[in-house]
Amino acid sequence: MNQAETSTEKQQRLQGRLGPVIAEFRQQCQTLQLATVDEQGQPNVSYAPFIMHNQAYYILISKIARHARNLLAQPKVSLMMIEDEAQAKSIFARKRLTFDASVKAVERETPEWQQVIESLTDRFGEIVTGLSVLEDFVLFQLAPQQGLFVKGFGQAFQVSGEDLVDFIHLTEGHKPIAKAEVV
Repeated sequence: MNQAETSTEKQQRLQGRLGPVIAEFRQQCQTLQLATVDEQGQPNVSYAPFIMHNQAYYILISKIARHARNLLAQPKVSLMMIEDEAQAKSIFARKRLTFDASVKAVERETPEWQQVIESLTDRFGEIVTGLSVLEDFVLFQLAPQQGLFVKGFGQAFQVSGEDLVDFIHLTEGHKPIAKAEVV
């Protein structure tokens, strides 16, 4: 067996093991943390409830909110789902899934709008129906690109938008401070 076949087999095993873990983790999360920037590059962090549809994340938020205005002005976002603090084995290594994503506002009354609003309503209840008829609410599609799934200390995996998993090859691990350098 050659090196490429061995690597392919390892990749398939990794995908088979971590793919379901990532899908279950995402299903447990109801909100995304969003890192946006405005036109002047001023950062803002916020959150929004989400659903997955056709391998993209969708959020319904008001243009009154700073993060919605940022998404309209700068159509890119960094998003994160993170393990609840109370359930984490270590507060320093909470399980998390992060992605850089491109952003698009979904036009109202399109088939995509109708399907996603229905899915949001199924997941979060009738509040979505009320919000979706308000003029200031925008439905955003966040299309994930390259990301990272951190399962714990020393367990970081690159993830594509399609949840394809790969090892991150670390060339250097954590190193202790030399005693002479300790202040």
